[in-house]
Amino acid sequence: VELIMNLEKIENPSFLKEMKISDLKLLSKEIRQFLIESLSKTGGHLASNLGVVELTIALHYVFQSPKDKIFFDVGHQAYVHKILTGRAKDFPTLRQYKGLSGFQKRYESVHDVWEAGHSSTSLSGALGMAIARDLSHEDYEIVPVIGDGALINGMALEALNQIGSEQRKMIIIFNDNNMSISKNVGALSYGFSRLRSGQTYTSLKMNMKNLLTTNRFGTTMYHGLKAIKDKVKDSVIDQGIFDEFDMQYLGPVDGHNLKDLIRILNVAKEHDGPVVVHVITQKGKGYAPCEKDIDGKWHGVGPFNVLTGKSLHTTPEGYISWSLHMARAIDYLSNQNEKIVTLTPAMINGSALQEVFKHHPERSFDCGIAEEHTCTLAAGLAISGYRPYVSIYSSFLQRAYDQINHDICRMDLPVVFGVDRAGLVGQDGDTHHGVFDITILKSLPNIIISQPKDATEAQRLLTTAFQQNHPFVIRFPRGNVKVNSSFDNQTFPIGKWEIINQVSNPKAYILSYGPDLDTIMEKVQSNHLPIRVVNCRFIKPFDKELLTEILKENLPVFVYETDMKDSNLGTSILSYQNEIQTHSPIFRFGIDDVYVEHGQIGQLRKENHIDITDLFDKVIEIIGE
Repeated sequence: VELIMNLEKIENPSFLKEMKISDLKLLSKEIRQFLIESLSKTGGHLASNLGVVELTIALHYVFQSPKDKIFFDVGHQAYVHKILTGRAKDFPTLRQYKGLSGFQKRYESVHDVWEAGHSSTSLSGALGMAIARDLSHEDYEIVPVIGDGALINGMALEALNQIGSEQRKMIIIFNDNNMSISKNVGALSYGFSRLRSGQTYTSLKMNMKNLLTTNRFGTTMYHGLKAIKDKVKDSVIDQGIFDEFDMQYLGPVDGHNLKDLIRILNVAKEHDGPVVVHVITQKGKGYAPCEKDIDGKWHGVGPFNVLTGKSLHTTPEGYISWSLHMARAIDYLSNQNEKIVTLTPAMINGSALQEVFKHHPERSFDCGIAEEHTCTLAAGLAISGYRPYVSIYSSFLQRAYDQINHDICRMDLPVVFGVDRAGLVGQDGDTHHGVFDITILKSLPNIIISQPKDATEAQRLLTTAFQQNHPFVIRFPRGNVKVNSSFDNQTFPIGKWEIINQVSNPKAYILSYGPDLDTIMEKVQSNHLPIRVVNCRFIKPFDKELLTEILKENLPVFVYETDMKDSNLGTSILSYQNEIQTHSPIFRFGIDDVYVEHGQIGQLRKENHIDITDLFDKVIEIIGE
């Protein structure tokens, strides 16, 4: 790529306004090459950012950030924005501990005016900004960029409804890389778009309006001509939902044609109310493996070989991802039970459900980015005699709290949740850490919450879940798990714990759940510690019978969790101890009342004092071994 400038020396986007279109095209190529090479080392959201290179350049060319508020729905496609606002030099630290975030962050730059890690929040935020601007009698543009997938979320539609009602001035960039709303009508559509985005057309339209609306007859004629024009326009361009929400529509425009983008954005600035600019982009533009991806594998990537496109991450022999293991387990059980139905909110690839959807197409549903709808849809299935399995990330589950509470738990419906990415997830940071679901769900009546320590226990918990009649949650972390060659149909008594090692004359107990139990056991056995380790695979209901026996021994009890400390298992144990009036010293481990930043999971555990080493330092201190 011919270098137009050193990206790492960029301080702010003002330099763009002095560049010719030909130079902007060269800059686009340079930014793409930079993204591919940089993300091949750090990983990150590649395909989505390659798709918005020209769009982001055009936005910063036409508007004046940070006075004008340019921001991106979800924020994972803001890498080009970060480069143009002076952060290219920080990309070697992308998504690393104390490094550059993979999302927009207000602490990073004055150009980051909004933060989000979940989709469909931008339009509500934009309307709030528009109202605040108008109340303060200020003058600046508000430009949210939202994708076609995000627009199906109920929150985005709720925002569109009020935006159309309020008629505040804002420019909504509809980034469409799949033509999921408006139909493609080919050359006529393109030609009409160029006509409507031309300065001559816009000036003529405004002059005609001003001329005709000076008297009653002229006003009647203007509205008549406008009705005819709208009828012709609607026969050529499908404005989709935007026309229904009373918004001006411009486009569609080629999202990789800088000249057309700049032209149409300048026209959008002249509108007084809300205007939608429909931009057609190609996700992964400029890198062949991304362009050919139809499954979303290049949406978020780890380090990879640029020439071959192959991941540099290797999975140890005998291990697979927790997501894939749970997907195989649900596939196995779906073969045995025709009432099992699998649902996911736009995470087929992320939750490794491809084979489930292939083998059971009539009983598998991708509900799009609509977590609330997904959960109530599951309730409708459950109340009709089916056994829904909702595969959902922990951080996305929290968006559907009301549906889980009101529509599932209140009616005590047997919906099974496979809660993926439970616990710290690493580089995606505070918006994606799955550390809140226990706290959110534990207070709900009728719900069962569990977490397996290994692959066999996970499959048995899933089997258990489908043989009972209450809402049932199975949490599992990001990462890999050692797998066995076959499944079985064994189950667990609900709420029962297990003492893993029956050492005689114990000096303490360690209570925990999940894969950390194996590491804890290795530490106990290798150091010959007189400690009993308890597998608390059920977080709710918990094993009151076993816990009563443990607490009556009046030995130190260490409750080790890597989720939020407040209102988790440790809190339940303290509350129960108060009920039965025992006096065992209880030491709890968990994340304090903070949002955890991005970084490697090991680093984050040490930073938050929830590392296994922290646990055993405290154990040794207390028992004196």
